[in-house]
Amino acid sequence: MFGSLFEEEEEGFSLAPSGGRVVKGEGEPPPPRGRVNLSGIKNQGGTCYLNSLLQTLLFTPEFREELFSLGPKELGCLEDKDNPEAKVRVIPLELQRLFARLLLVDQQSASTADLTDSFGWNNSEESRQHDVQELNRILFSALEHSLVDTSGSAFIQRLYHGTTVNSILCKECGNISQRQEDFLDLTVCVRGVCGLEGALWDMFVEEEMFEGSNLYRCGQCDQLVTAAKSAKLRKLPPFLTVSLLRFNFDFARCERYKETGRYTFPLTVNLRPFCEQTEDEDSEYSYELFSVIIHKGGCYGGHYHVYIKDMDHLGLWEPPEEDSKPKVQKKKEVRVYPEPEKDDPLSVLSSIIAQEESRSVLLDQLGQRLMDKIGSSWSKKYRKLHGPIGKFLQNHSDVFVLVNNGTRVALKANPPSPVTQPSSPAHPTPGPSSSPDPVQNNTANPQPELGLETAPEPQGSHWFDLNDSTVTSIHERDVEKMYQGKESAYMLFYRKTLLRRPSGALRNPGYKVPPHLLEMAEEENRRLQQRREEFEASNNSVELRLHLAPRYRLENGALKPISIEQKEATNLTFDLRRTVGDLRMIIYQMQDLWEGDMALTVARSLPAGLHLYNTLTDDEVSLYSAGILTGTDLFVWNGREVCGATVQTGAEWEPMLLTVVRPALGEEGEGGDEEGGEEGGSGLSKESRGFAGRVTLGEVREALGETQESLLCQEKRGGGEGGGASGWRVFPPGDMQRTLKELALKDGDALLVLEPQTQDSSVFSVRGDMVTVTTPSDCRWLQVEYRPERRRRRGEGEEEEERMRAKVPASGNMLLCEVKQRAIVELQLQEQLAGVACCLRQVDRTGKLLPPVCEELSVRDAGVRLMTSLSLCPGTAPKDTQLFLYFSVGTAPSSCLEGEIIIEQSSTVKQCLKKMLESARLEGDSWHLRRLDWCEEVGEALMDEEAPLSELKMSHGDALVITEGRLPPKGFLKMLVWLYVEPRTNPVVSMETEVNGTAEGSTGGQRLEVMTAVGGAMVELRTVGQVEISEEATLEELKTQVLTLPALQYVCVPTPAFLRVWQLEGQRLTRILRGQQHTLRKLKLCSGVEFCVQQLLREEDLGPKEVLLRVQMGVPGERGYYPPEDLVWDASRDPSPRSLRSALASTYGLSPDSLLLAKHQPHTHTWETFSNWSQQVSKRKKKKKAESLLGAPFHLKDGDIIGVKNLLIDNNRDFSTQQDEQRLREEKEQRRKGGQGAGAEVETNQGVGPEKKTGPVKARKPEVALSINVGVFR
Repeated sequence: MFGSLFEEEEEGFSLAPSGGRVVKGEGEPPPPRGRVNLSGIKNQGGTCYLNSLLQTLLFTPEFREELFSLGPKELGCLEDKDNPEAKVRVIPLELQRLFARLLLVDQQSASTADLTDSFGWNNSEESRQHDVQELNRILFSALEHSLVDTSGSAFIQRLYHGTTVNSILCKECGNISQRQEDFLDLTVCVRGVCGLEGALWDMFVEEEMFEGSNLYRCGQCDQLVTAAKSAKLRKLPPFLTVSLLRFNFDFARCERYKETGRYTFPLTVNLRPFCEQTEDEDSEYSYELFSVIIHKGGCYGGHYHVYIKDMDHLGLWEPPEEDSKPKVQKKKEVRVYPEPEKDDPLSVLSSIIAQEESRSVLLDQLGQRLMDKIGSSWSKKYRKLHGPIGKFLQNHSDVFVLVNNGTRVALKANPPSPVTQPSSPAHPTPGPSSSPDPVQNNTANPQPELGLETAPEPQGSHWFDLNDSTVTSIHERDVEKMYQGKESAYMLFYRKTLLRRPSGALRNPGYKVPPHLLEMAEEENRRLQQRREEFEASNNSVELRLHLAPRYRLENGALKPISIEQKEATNLTFDLRRTVGDLRMIIYQMQDLWEGDMALTVARSLPAGLHLYNTLTDDEVSLYSAGILTGTDLFVWNGREVCGATVQTGAEWEPMLLTVVRPALGEEGEGGDEEGGEEGGSGLSKESRGFAGRVTLGEVREALGETQESLLCQEKRGGGEGGGASGWRVFPPGDMQRTLKELALKDGDALLVLEPQTQDSSVFSVRGDMVTVTTPSDCRWLQVEYRPERRRRRGEGEEEEERMRAKVPASGNMLLCEVKQRAIVELQLQEQLAGVACCLRQVDRTGKLLPPVCEELSVRDAGVRLMTSLSLCPGTAPKDTQLFLYFSVGTAPSSCLEGEIIIEQSSTVKQCLKKMLESARLEGDSWHLRRLDWCEEVGEALMDEEAPLSELKMSHGDALVITEGRLPPKGFLKMLVWLYVEPRTNPVVSMETEVNGTAEGSTGGQRLEVMTAVGGAMVELRTVGQVEISEEATLEELKTQVLTLPALQYVCVPTPAFLRVWQLEGQRLTRILRGQQHTLRKLKLCSGVEFCVQQLLREEDLGPKEVLLRVQMGVPGERGYYPPEDLVWDASRDPSPRSLRSALASTYGLSPDSLLLAKHQPHTHTWETFSNWSQQVSKRKKKKKAESLLGAPFHLKDGDIIGVKNLLIDNNRDFSTQQDEQRLREEKEQRRKGGQGAGAEVETNQGVGPEKKTGPVKARKPEVALSINVGVFR
């Protein structure tokens, strides 16, 4: 039923093998519980709805205790489930085991695989999302069927069963007819209701009246009478389940949607106003909220989780993380307390509690605070004289009081208030083995042990968010955040406030759990602990790589293998928990011939070679504490030298591999590039050398064998792809004393070495601190083509003859203005272009000219690639602060309408428009600019005329369109107005509609003629102008402004109520605008909307549920109709066919039973007949709800055509006409001939203009009903 309605989203799980969550290794045990000490439930792919409901049932203590009360004698044993002769009730047994695991087994989350297997679900069912409200009913039904003939067969009814009574009061005789209904959950409406109490008021307080045309047949009066129907709650269950109807169906759009509006629900609710009997105490009607199932997402996908109040305090509630963050507080007064007598335990404990900011101390932390205060424990100091600390507190109940349900102790003279009392300890609670005091063992049930008074628990505590495997603490106020939005409440669970939990159940997860389940949980905990110990042992093994010093030599500051063929490292598996000394002894045993000291140093392989870092010196430290991980490299040596060379260790001596570039002038001019030709090009030789990071640049120069006159240069970073010569920065003399680390050099950086004799060559040019290397591969060219002018109509041959080309030598650093000057010289255009502005423009692959390039930039910075073409064209080149823009007038840019301007980036839209108008020689101020979108269609208008072009993210080459019409001010709408001309007679008889667009008309504007051939009615629409009006104006003000248009001066209208306004969409009359005082914003009108005004003979003010229909009576004995008439049908009270039939019978003066109605479907050329069924009321049978013509499948709207047959004189029930059959035959013939667009073409001819194409509909998964298989146990 809900197969595709709730597809899983944001579950953190994917069925795809390559994505989704990480699957843990087979041997890895599940993690233990988190800090809140509650267990979650694993998601099987789409079972978050099941997890949320199971957690709610688990934290319903009465439900789980009823379930635990059923023993193996009644339920059977799971070991016998495959025995056909044994009666094994698998579902309650698996539910018992799941609850026991959730309560007692120390794991982060439990699995529901066994439970869903007992449901008969397969893998596909477990990965399919369903509705949790549906699951609630089906699971309860499955449990009731599974527990037949057991002591628990009625426990679902005892806990959740309630009854309502429906009453109908006859207003004539006073007779009351009642019917009782049972419920396990209440389903309440969300749409149109502000909250739960309002929905209950509508259901159980408000009366529904049967009056007017909808009367009630009284069984005692035996006639139709006025009556009042009401409902009340007769029997209240201990647990009230409320299902919220958040998912609805929009019949107009034929799609589901989710109600995300605000819907409040109280934490406590009194149901007395909604009950039949109200004589009992208020406590009998009072309920408190303890669970909220939440749905996050939309109607086609989402995720469930649940907020639950822990009634038995099984979890350790702590403030959420945002509350635990330190906040800046005002400096408080520091109180000085006198030092108490250490021999007086009463004063010591009172002093400890009084010095706490909250004026209370956790009971299980009191012993630790005492030790911190006096330096001794209670057992050593006071137990001999005063007994256990618990007994001491009990004997002094006049001084001490327990708060927070016995978890904290405070002074009775000044107990903390529930509001100011902190809801959690300031320090984490120690585990059971860490408490130094015997009171720790009594915290499970402190009240009987101590006999102290308890203060109320602080508000907002013990609420948890259970989201599949994750359980976190929340505040009570967080529940209010689920009132509205895509993540909102979906099911509510209330419990009677009279239901009190026994003291033995508090903080006792094993309360009333059967012994065999306790043993099962204990055995599982033992196995889990064993698995975790084994996993920890295997997880502590690391793989080490040992490098022996005799196999290495020191070269260029790094260690490198002496022989390539020899194996570099030896692999060793070792336990992280063992010490460095143990590792040293193992290595000694492996190396029998080792002599002298042995040092173990952490090493790392770098591009330059192996480098050593820190040495392991403390033999008593474990490898884990020393930071050794799997894959760590350890160098085994004597700690001083390798092969006689001293080795420097540490990160500061980390070597780096540099690329040393030298000139190879003997190879200059050769065509081939050497290795690394992309960086240095031909004529340069490269060599990789390693250097220690702490050596200075001067030491590097000496290591390279260079003199002090040689220059060392670093390649300039950030060069573009424009080509040209490469740039190098010369290191100044001061850098020679700086280390490579200080110069921020890294592996792979290039270092150019220039000797004195190579610095003045043609390849290297030194300018200040920059060196330009121009090798043959850098000396490339640009082809410049001269275009004298751009003619719009010209043959290709003639254009080719006028073009002149020249190759200009260029480099990446050359300025484009220099390239232009060289091109003018090469083309010999000095005289021809003297005093004429010209610019360079790039050409794309199709030959189209691109925007001019900025000549102030270099070839590389302008993004111009070498060995490409540029065009020398008339025009000015833009500067670096300017934009080059295209524009056209009225339409998208084309070859005949395109214009170009250059404007500053800081110019406003208004200044840009002014310059474009001047260039196009246009006058006036009734123009505005629009963008050209990516598909070269006129797009959105630039509304803010004062905005700079730079803020609008305009760039070179963007196109704008000058459009006629002034922009409306902000908050104003500009709309086109049509006039609905009265129809005139035409002898053609047809139901079809044709559109003829023409340029004729008395107004000189556009005119559309619509021929409705039934009765020969011709409808003509004429444009009468445009209106500019505020979106806050009313519909009445819009009509008034329309009447001021010059084209409507001859139209005589007494008041605006004599005008009917139709909205046009796709040149079709779609709806009538209603509500004279409604604003245009509320009517959802926007700029660009077209509407049509129609003159009426009388005033009209249609209501929201009044529909204007075109009604036509069939001609008896013929397949045709009389001319249509307008009928305003009020569907506000009764939108059924019966109501419409009554309205038509009153119009034609006929009996309603003699009329047959049908709606015409113009797209399919068919008629859909309305049902003649009439509503009947019976005391014994439920009243059948009549169908609504405003909903599916009819969806009546303004302008629909309704056919009427008078069955008294016309026995033909077929509404179709000859024209309908003719159109159907034409479509069938066109489809047979392969005309795929025929159907669409015929459909678009039904109205005024073409229909909009609908986009592809997303395929949904097939919907599958939810079910649980249950055996037969009767």
